[in-house]
Amino acid sequence: MEKRLPLALFLCFAVLMAWSMWVAPKKRPEPAPAQPDGTAPSGAPLVPATGPSTSSTGEPAQPAARPQRSEVIVDTEERTQELQIGVPGQAGSYLATFSNRGARLMDLRLASFFDVEGLDEAARLDSEHWVQLLRSVPQPDGSSTGSLVWRTSASSAALQHEPLDRALWRMEVLGTVENPEGVEFTLAPGTGMRFVKRVRWRPGSYDFQVELKLHNEGAQGGGLPAEFLFTPAGCVPRASDGQFYVGPSAAAAGSKSKGKSKLVQQSRKDRPGNDLFGTLDPPGVHPEFAGDHNKYFAAFARVAPESDARVLTGANWRRVYDAGWAEENPAGAADAWRFISTDVRLGLSIPEVGESRTWSFQVYLGPKDRDHFQEGFEPHEAVIRKDLVGNCFMTPPGTITIGTALLSVLRGLFALFGNYGVAIIVMTFGVRLVLFPLNRRSQASMARYQKKMKRVQPRLNEIKEKYAKNPQKLRQEQAKIMQEEGAMPPLGGCLPMFIQIPIFFGLFSALRTSFDLRQAPFFGWITDLSMPDRLLVLNFNTHLPVIGTIEYLNILPPIMVVLWIWQMSFQPPPADEQAARMQKMMKWMPAFMGVFLYNYAAGLSVYMITTSGLGVLEMGWIKKKWPVDDTEKPRKKKGGFMARMAELQAQQKKRLQEKQGSQRKGGGGAAQRKRKKGKR
Repeated sequence: MEKRLPLALFLCFAVLMAWSMWVAPKKRPEPAPAQPDGTAPSGAPLVPATGPSTSSTGEPAQPAARPQRSEVIVDTEERTQELQIGVPGQAGSYLATFSNRGARLMDLRLASFFDVEGLDEAARLDSEHWVQLLRSVPQPDGSSTGSLVWRTSASSAALQHEPLDRALWRMEVLGTVENPEGVEFTLAPGTGMRFVKRVRWRPGSYDFQVELKLHNEGAQGGGLPAEFLFTPAGCVPRASDGQFYVGPSAAAAGSKSKGKSKLVQQSRKDRPGNDLFGTLDPPGVHPEFAGDHNKYFAAFARVAPESDARVLTGANWRRVYDAGWAEENPAGAADAWRFISTDVRLGLSIPEVGESRTWSFQVYLGPKDRDHFQEGFEPHEAVIRKDLVGNCFMTPPGTITIGTALLSVLRGLFALFGNYGVAIIVMTFGVRLVLFPLNRRSQASMARYQKKMKRVQPRLNEIKEKYAKNPQKLRQEQAKIMQEEGAMPPLGGCLPMFIQIPIFFGLFSALRTSFDLRQAPFFGWITDLSMPDRLLVLNFNTHLPVIGTIEYLNILPPIMVVLWIWQMSFQPPPADEQAARMQKMMKWMPAFMGVFLYNYAAGLSVYMITTSGLGVLEMGWIKKKWPVDDTEKPRKKKGGFMARMAELQAQQKKRLQEKQGSQRKGGGGAAQRKRKKGKR
């Protein structure tokens, strides 16, 4: 009983998780790849806002050519500029590539984080190993995406001659190329409006400052509000291909009156159906920040403190089609919706003729580490809470609290031992040690119950044969015997396992998303506890149900299964026939869980291996040295309130029987007197 119930709960959890993640998506027509000349193919799906300027609803707005009203400031050719920001290996160090085509940030690599663990000093200085936070993706119409992009909307389209994200801006490096302080872009399309965008960075931090300036040189509509769009991240790549985290995601959040953040999020889908774009407006709150994030890194924008926060009016999300990937994989063109992007809606007021207005924004481009993320954005907790909950529709209550508490415990143990694998083992040992008295008591209760069941089983078998044709009477007699003998399952028998189940769920969520465990080594070949242990490369690229793609030989899950089965073998066979059948069925549970968790984080396998190993030690050695007391204690007589209730129940039953007997006698006498009267 003690082991069967939690295993059944694990089975339910696994089935629901598998169903939520691998449920068949809706079918949609496969888009054709881009033509060799760069033009969009016939019927190819074009994502809103990647070409012409769009409105807040995603509808394209193509302004017609307008007469020149002021000086024209444009560049004559497309240029790119690569800049080294900060000192590699330190916080706030990047390799950034800017383009004057659309005044875009084309590529951004974090020089303080690496794609693999264990690199030597020379490899750490190689930008190919730096984590790519932002990238540019080719589109079916021949254009490409970009980050920190400023675009017009339907109400501001008259201020541009061609889409701002396609025009050739003048680009100037602030400072020097060797020691850059920022980049300034200027565009005057001849419509009477001059656009200026400055991008600066703060040394030692992951914050970028973006200034958007409008200078009216003769444009109409001065003093009127107009909507613009700002894109913090063109495309945030996936941090990993793990099937337990769906990413990247677009998100927007704002704070309620009590300070708790409310987040709206849309995750990437390979086959999105017809939902290609929509809004990200948190209901009931004013949005404070919006952007994109993957498993470990984020790109979020918010209004700087010196500007009016009401400028940020909302956010839209849109799926991004990777035409380059579709061209390389024509058979999987329908899966080319590999990215998602967020457009922040800005309500800006057009300055009067001869005047200028500037708005400042902060863009966080860095890790989802609590220390840095919390420093840059107050509503960071909304994103972290969402990661802990995940995308599964079945999330146990308290997962966020337990996951956060476990991470705090692991951080404290890591500070002592310097190894997260050792921290997981020590935490598991501590949990088992705290639960040992309760576990011992429940084992004794279960042992007494099993002993009683063996003694009562012959009587139950006799009753079963006697009332084989009367199921109702059989249940009544069985319940009567069980009550007489006190052979009722102890309520606290499964309590220790019930306490450990929330820990399992919390650790399951924490290992899936915690930045602390990213590339955290354990020993030997286990160099990243947030990923499978990956002993050998198999390159078995066939996608299997439940497991996913087997690319590596992971040996921790099989070890976990063997220890789990070994632990179950110590369970005594139950006397009850139904319980025995259930125990046989549960023998397959460890194998299923091993398959389900084959590609999951090695840290969870370390936890399960430690738990099962301690269980084997407890049941195979401690019980031999210190046997569980299964002596049946004498049944206590009921007293107090329960005794009075039992006495009242017996009296009520006796009165009811006497009343029924008198009614039968009285009914017979009346009928006899009636018959005598008829004879007269």
